[in-house]
Amino acid sequence: MLSKLQIRTIASLQHKKFRREHGLFVVEGIKSVTEFLHSDYIVQHVFYTSQAATKLIKIPQNIKSEAINDADLQRISSLKTPQGVLALVRIPAYPALTREMLRHTFHLVLDDIQDPGNLGTIIRTAEWFGFKRIICSTGSVDAYNPKVVQASMGSLARMQLIYTDIKALVEQASVPVFGAVLDGTSLYETDFGPEGLIVLGNEGNGIGPSVLPYLRHRVTIPRIGKAESLNVAISAALFCSAVANQGK
Repeated sequence: MLSKLQIRTIASLQHKKFRREHGLFVVEGIKSVTEFLHSDYIVQHVFYTSQAATKLIKIPQNIKSEAINDADLQRISSLKTPQGVLALVRIPAYPALTREMLRHTFHLVLDDIQDPGNLGTIIRTAEWFGFKRIICSTGSVDAYNPKVVQASMGSLARMQLIYTDIKALVEQASVPVFGAVLDGTSLYETDFGPEGLIVLGNEGNGIGPSVLPYLRHRVTIPRIGKAESLNVAISAALFCSAVANQGK
């Protein structure tokens, strides 16, 4: 049975302030927890119910694990219907971005993305297309928000999320900077070359005015119908696909 302090501490991790204070975030569900157990992330503690125990892989001996009842899992879960397994995972300390890290590859750059579901979906999509790292503005939603973790479906376990000053990044970038806008060259006529940054903007306002002047290539997803805009996660998928398939 969990103590009141354990329950209070784990429940507090739903908030960014306490995730940073404790250096931990929550992962829920057998699939997602399994992905993190097989990753470079440090899993600190795994809690599981008796029903989930038979479906969970063998937990390494160096990781604390504890069987709990359904009532306790409900108290520490952020889900309406908990999935039987919850893990506490260390927030990693990634190195500062360098020019060399940006060379010979592509990065998605997210300018003030706010919706956790969008970020989680973007992480999952980026991994599908072979991206290894996503760069976020400091004003973007926290990658370790429970809703982001849930929406990423385990892909966060293999993706680096680095938060930085986007304006400074694109201003000083030594690789091409592409930006998703409404008045640019067609996505399908754009030559992305071998490397670059692909900037996607805020759900309501697009790419911020401080970043727009530094876009070297303004790119548009051609509109055929009458919809006013595309969801940013859908836009990310189309850009990832275009980059992954260029030259094929």
